[in-house]
Amino acid sequence: MRIAIASDHAALALKAALVAHLEAGGHDVADLGPFDETSVDYPDYGYRLAAHMAADKAEFGVALCGSGIGISIAVNRNPACRAALVSEPLSARLAREHNDANVVAMGARLTGVDMAKACLDTFLSTPFAGDRHARRVGKLSHPDFAKDPA
Repeated sequence: MRIAIASDHAALALKAALVAHLEAGGHDVADLGPFDETSVDYPDYGYRLAAHMAADKAEFGVALCGSGIGISIAVNRNPACRAALVSEPLSARLAREHNDANVVAMGARLTGVDMAKACLDTFLSTPFAGDRHARRVGKLSHPDFAKDPA
């Protein structure tokens, strides 16, 4: 599987651990940076990851920052991406199963390495359920902000 991963400086160690974990699992990993602990802006790396996904260079993405919140917001600015912030395997499974998320986001200051690996493994191994969820996911990709849901 082709997987792209990006982080900010706060998640550099978690990114390295997840890259090694993914490569050990036989995945083709594109590490989009950063590559040292110099302070960087998470939106830049979220946008880089989103552009990589939008160009169909990866099947899935992994977005990491201190909390996972900021980088997931940045990734979700691109309509080709559905990034889900997860903290345990159940949310990772539901993100794939119900929301067809193609990017998993985690916070390095909130999620330990072993839990992050468990979340990532669950995310990658869970198929999208389709059916009633497909209509809802379609609305995520093509929002109609003028339409009143009532």
